[in-house]
Order: sequence, then C-alpha cells, then structure tokens
Amino acid sequence: MNHLTFSRERQSLRPWAGALVALVSLASVASSEPVRRSGYAIGTEACGSADLAFPRLQIDMKAGFCAGLVASEEDRLKFPRSIIQVPGRDLFVVADMAGWGHSDGRLLLLDPRAPQGQRFRDLLTGVEYPFGLVIGPDKKLYASTAETIFRFDPLADNPRGTVETVIRHMPGRRITLPDGTRVDESAHPLKQFIFDKNGRLFVNVGSHSDDCITPSPITKPCAAAEGASAMASIWLFTPPAGGVFPALTPKDPDPPHAVYARGLRNSTALALHPNFPDAGYAFLQGENGRDLPDIFKPNEEINAIEQGKHYGWPYCYDLSTPSPEFRIVLQSGIYKSLCTANALYKAPFSLLPPHGAPLAMLYYHGAKFPELEGKLLVGLHGYRPTGSRIIVYDVDDHGFPKPAPAPVRYHVSCAADPTHSFQTEAGDVAAAAFEELIAGWHRVNGVRPQGAPVGMTIAEDGAIWLVEDKNQTVIRIDRAAGDAPPPLPCDMRSEALIDQLAAFVASDAQNSLRLTNLRKGLVEKHCVGCHSDFGLKPGQSDAQKDATVLRFMLSQDGWIYPGDPDSGKLRSRLRGLGAEKLMPPGSEGLPKTEPGYTRLLDTADLLVAKMVPGLRMRIKPGPPQRKFFGKTTKECGEIPAAKVVVVTQRNAVDKPGFSRFFRPADPYLNGECSDDDGYYIRQEFLVPVQ
Repeated sequence: MNHLTFSRERQSLRPWAGALVALVSLASVASSEPVRRSGYAIGTEACGSADLAFPRLQIDMKAGFCAGLVASEEDRLKFPRSIIQVPGRDLFVVADMAGWGHSDGRLLLLDPRAPQGQRFRDLLTGVEYPFGLVIGPDKKLYASTAETIFRFDPLADNPRGTVETVIRHMPGRRITLPDGTRVDESAHPLKQFIFDKNGRLFVNVGSHSDDCITPSPITKPCAAAEGASAMASIWLFTPPAGGVFPALTPKDPDPPHAVYARGLRNSTALALHPNFPDAGYAFLQGENGRDLPDIFKPNEEINAIEQGKHYGWPYCYDLSTPSPEFRIVLQSGIYKSLCTANALYKAPFSLLPPHGAPLAMLYYHGAKFPELEGKLLVGLHGYRPTGSRIIVYDVDDHGFPKPAPAPVRYHVSCAADPTHSFQTEAGDVAAAAFEELIAGWHRVNGVRPQGAPVGMTIAEDGAIWLVEDKNQTVIRIDRAAGDAPPPLPCDMRSEALIDQLAAFVASDAQNSLRLTNLRKGLVEKHCVGCHSDFGLKPGQSDAQKDATVLRFMLSQDGWIYPGDPDSGKLRSRLRGLGAEKLMPPGSEGLPKTEPGYTRLLDTADLLVAKMVPGLRMRIKPGPPQRKFFGKTTKECGEIPAAKVVVVTQRNAVDKPGFSRFFRPADPYLNGECSDDDGYYIRQEFLVPVQ
C-alpha cells in the first residue's frame, strides 16, 4: 500500500454516559458468578476514584500504585498497540492493529467515562498496521501506517475527511530487496516516530528480517541495511521553515529523508529528552535483539542515538560480541572489526533484560506520581520470563540512565533462580540499574493472564495509561493507598493438587522406587546446594525426603506436567535441550563418567509419565489448537496438537462424545476454569501414545 486507505464501513456513535462507570463496575462484580475480562479475575476493589475508578487488577506493583482495567476484549479490542490522549479532552485515541497479516486496523476513540461496553467508537477503519500515535508540535494528532505518517482530527464529525498525509512511501509490509527478492511480509514494518522540539521527525524503519542471515558463506554486508534508504535504521525528516510538515497532494514529491542512525533492528521504543537536540541531551532507543534460543542471550539494549553512528545489527550483539555468521564481513571493508575497534560503531549505553522486547519508552512528567518525575519508563512486552513488566530508571540531568558497576541483577519471573546478572561472553558487565513499577505479571491460573504491555502514555492528570495486545486490554495506573499486596506465587498448582499428585506417586510401588532413586542418585548427589536444597532438612526419614523432593519439583513453575515429560523443564534442563541451561551445572560429562546416570534421566521421565493413573493419549494432528472444557460448556483453554494428556475416562460418563483427562493442562488454561475433577475434550481429538 503506497498511501493511506480506509474502508467505507463506519460504526455510529453509541450514546455516551458520564459518571456511572464505577457503579456499573461494582454492580457487575456483586453477582454470584465470577467476573472475568480478558482472562483477569475482577473483584470488588477499584483503582482510581470517582468516574475514573476501574476494576483493580491483581498485578504485582510497586507500593503506592495500582492498575485498573478500563477496557477489554469485550469492548471489541482485537490487537491494541498504542494510546494517546486528545489534548485538552478526557478522551484517548487507541491504535488497534487487528492482527499480523491484516489491512483492517482501526483507530478508535476511547471515552473512559462511558459505560462498560460503550467506551469506543471507530474513527478510521481499514488502516494497514496502525502503530505510532504522537501529538505533533502543532498540537495535532499524528498516526502511522506501515508506509505513511498522517495527521487527522479525532473529534471531527468525519475524521476520515480530515486526514492529511505528511510522509509516504516508506518501506512497509511488502518490499523488494536490493537483489530483487520480493518480501510479502517484512519482519518489522511498524512505524514508530517522534518529534523533537524543532519539529524534526525521527521514524523507525525496522529490519526486514530477524538477522539478515543468508546461505553461507556471507561475504557482503546486509544489503537491505545499506544505502540512502537503509532499513534497520532511524530516518530523519526535516520540516520546512515554520516547523510543520505540509499536507501532501498526489502530485507532490515525497519529502526527503536522511538516514540518521543505522544498525538498529527495530526501534519501536524511542524517547527524546525535552531539551534535545541541545548539546548533550538524550535521544534513547530500546533495541529488540536477535532471537537466539538461549533465554539469556542476547541482551536487549538501550542505545544513546547519535547521528551517523552504526549500532551493530546484524553484525554485533550484546556490547561487542561479533555475530559468527558475518565473520568474513567483519574482516575487511567499512565494517572491519566493527564490534571491537571501529569508530563507526557505538556500543549500547546499557543492556536491558534479554528477550524483554522493549516496545515503549517515555519520560514521566506529571503531578500524580512526583516520585517518578523525570524518570524513564520502559515497557517490556516479551513473553519469556524476562519480559512482561514495566521498569523505571533514574536518569541524570540530561536524561541518561545512571550506570552501576557489575554485577547488576534483574528479575526472571517464576524461575528456580529468580535473578540473573547482566552478562556477555566476557562475564558480568556494568549496566543501568532499574526498579520495577510492574514486576509480577506472569500468568496465574484463574487470576490473571501473562501481561504484554505495548504502548504507554502519560495523561494530563499524570496517570499512566497502557495497552497490552496479548489480552486486548487498556489499563490505567493510578495512586494506591497503603502497602502493596503480597506478590502472587509463581506455582500454578494449589497445595491440594500437589497433595493429590504426591499421593498418586506414593500409592504406586514402581513410581515410589523411581522417586527414591532420583532423590539419591541425582538430587542429593548433584543438586544439593542449589534450589534451596530442595527443602531437605536433617533428621528426615527416607519417605519424608522423597515427599519433600517431589513437592519441591511439583511446586516449580513448568518443571513437571504429569503424563507429558517432554513438556516439562525438568527434562529439558537435565538433558540441556533447546534453550534451557543444563542442570546440574557441569553435568555434560556425567553420562560417560558416572555409570547409570543416563538411566537415571530415563527414570525421571518415567516418574513424570506414570505419575497419574490413566491412559496417556496424544492430541491428534490437525488444527493448531484443540479446545477443552469444564463439566459444563465453559471453554477452559486450547491444547496444541501432539501434546500428551492422561485420560481418566475414555467415554466421559457425564459428557457423551468427550473424554475426561486429568487436570494438569496448566500451560494451556485460559483462566476461566478450576475444575478439580478434570477437563473434557472431544474423543476424536485423541490418539494413543506410540
């Protein structure tokens, strides 16, 4: 698409209401049926006050803060990506991208004071990948598609009639590479953008691929990231005298641009200090690093952007680690020794948690939270346990985060080792330390889904607003009185369920023996000293030791999924599979040096596979997901094809045509169910395990 297009469909404005939202919210939670929206359990507590009081979410936050649910999937949200306040009005514009591979994105007007279910109306529809939303130097609202930047009036009777395109023909979804290769879906087509105080416009032009790796040997630089229209870069557009870009007519030439900085894989998080471009003030970028399988490699980055510099992609990652695929390119030419001894390269200002996926970054300025004034907020969208949080940096007078000497640690959600230091291949490194505004946002069955923050904005009253695309929500962060509630536990299993699983093992003579062998040959021999010693204490009998070790393993998030050893971290860690770090450390040689060690690993698999009485069956190949249900017709989740469940009733007595399987479907629960007796899936979706 070379210009902005909209569909003809336009929804009429529903009646707006005023101050009833708090009463509506509280009334909805007073019924006997639990209320859940977008996977969040809604209680009676509110976040905010008066007509800006919203149901309080059980998210682990810094003391003094709370999160209120303004809108959810019930409000027709599909894939919200950014949010901005309309200047001088208590209204917001939300960019809803609809999904990847779609051209039916929308810009929506949000009235947070309207009744639940009536808070949105369509402004523009049929928009291709709407993402960036910015108030320009002329106080008008600017937005982006995959290829354009435009402004419009969201309060007009016909917003589409006010659209003025100011930038167009940027690399979008469908591009042609320098070698003639046609790419129908570029990897990073979203256009984040930002204005400086002089009206200059900086635009993210993301890379076309994850890493630009082509068949070996790679002898030339990444062609798509070179030249005057380089991707993986930030483009600069300079307005004419007066500081405002004119509206383009079909006959006008495209505005000229300069490549301001290169080697930036995807710059959806950009922040300018208000005094930039005065000398020494910060222009910061949050870099999404390449997708290596290791959970701790590579680190994401905060880059201090300078004109003309190269920031490494795809040749370097972390601080100075060369990408091995580009070894030849780094031996000669302009990129010779780029990562270590080349004046063109500017290393990251600080590292961010690996795979955190920074998608939003801004300086806080507002009256509501004076303790945040001037600080840098970064939203980490990543689904790995290093993401799903909002972090806060102290900054100096010029807007740069304050570095700290190594080791600097960050949290890893629901991990046996809950913190990790910033490291490169050279070991621990210095980094800017941060605190967490939102820390615990991992999924807790029946309480909340995993958080996935994308766009953030600061409202005129100082409240922090954000959208999360994974759960289709708009959230408002407000002041909260008193101490912060205790963090929710990471273990998704109740004590009652752990008791039930332990009883299954104790009642099976073969599995009891497997557990004893595992405890003696692995845990006590190689693992004591790690993981809080598995809870073992002096004076325990053998039976007590077995029970303690089993309960510890069952309480660790993701270690064991009964009946399906292939899905659990216990197996992948013990065998060093995939991205998992080998456990215990240094055990690479044990299969050769310790007789019976390999058999011990097989014993662990058998313990998990045989833990629950029943018939192990595999989800039949077919559609990517298979829905399962509670005793009623309530949908409880979806299980991918090829996963294993333990069937306790092949022909469910109380649900004809379905099989009942044991509860541990933990990774796939949508938070709607907590059926202690099991879940139900259609019989035709199951095949025997070979």
